[in-house]
Amino acid sequence: MAELAPSVLRTLHGLFAVYKAPGVHWKLVRDQVETNLLKGKELNALKQRAPRHQIRFLPAGTEGGNGVQLTRVPTAVPVLADHVLVKGPAFTRLLVGAGHRLDVQSSGVFVLGYGHGNKLLTDMYNSHFTRDYTVRGRFGKATDDFTEPGKTIEKTTYSHITREKLERILAVIQGSNHKALIMHSRVDLKSQEAYELAVEGKLRPMVKSPPIILGVRCLEFSPPDFTLEIQCMHETQQYLRKMIHEIGLELRSSAICTQVRRTRDGPFTLDCALLRTHWDLRSIQRAITECKARSDEVSRGNPNTMRETEAAEGPVPEPISGAEGEGDLRA
Repeated sequence: MAELAPSVLRTLHGLFAVYKAPGVHWKLVRDQVETNLLKGKELNALKQRAPRHQIRFLPAGTEGGNGVQLTRVPTAVPVLADHVLVKGPAFTRLLVGAGHRLDVQSSGVFVLGYGHGNKLLTDMYNSHFTRDYTVRGRFGKATDDFTEPGKTIEKTTYSHITREKLERILAVIQGSNHKALIMHSRVDLKSQEAYELAVEGKLRPMVKSPPIILGVRCLEFSPPDFTLEIQCMHETQQYLRKMIHEIGLELRSSAICTQVRRTRDGPFTLDCALLRTHWDLRSIQRAITECKARSDEVSRGNPNTMRETEAAEGPVPEPISGAEGEGDLRA
């Protein structure tokens, strides 16, 4: 039995991730996904609802004693306004929402949502999730925009740079950002809540803050090229490029950023990101179903949602004086 297009459309409510290639604007990625869902053998090619019918009194001839008599007979006929050749395609636009943006030169995980997924995108913003990046740099050159295609403003030597010196600078960056993390978290460090959050690795600002580097390590060092893995929040890709530039300055040299690749955006990773060849209806349906657990994590991570849940459940009842077991607790 063929599926109805409205029923299939309801299965697209949720979040899914695609892989954005470098050199492409994020709006073009979103628009391409929307176009792929509408064109060809996708939503508009599925079975549509049957056209409505209306009662019309149509002329009909009946034989009588005086010959053929013309009468009007009530007849159910389809409404022409519902015909596909009259109204055109059933779906002309889908409101696909975009998560945390990636600039033109960056690549990696890009989260999209449709229907209820647009609300989950708002929850994702309010949850202040961390993100992971793989950033590549190159020593010996400085440009006006910290990228390789930029205008060269300086060339320097880099033979004195070693992996140990680079990792020492990375440790300083991580330490200074850890202090900023504590300051913007607005949690009493002497409280039990702060201890539990620190143990679970969930100590992070729940309001908008300056960019914070939570972790950084060197994955590869082969001068002049090097690769860093960065865990951060509230960042921009240009901020990460500037960070590479400042690392070069700290090492008495210069550096440019050759690649910024997002490998994780909150609960969404590269494993669940759809490649361009899989931006079709069935693949997106499957991705939304597989990402259901990740979408639930987004909803749980929103502090506003957690407060609404606590308010709905009501306060925890006080223990009744003299209740069974109270004497054991005192003992």
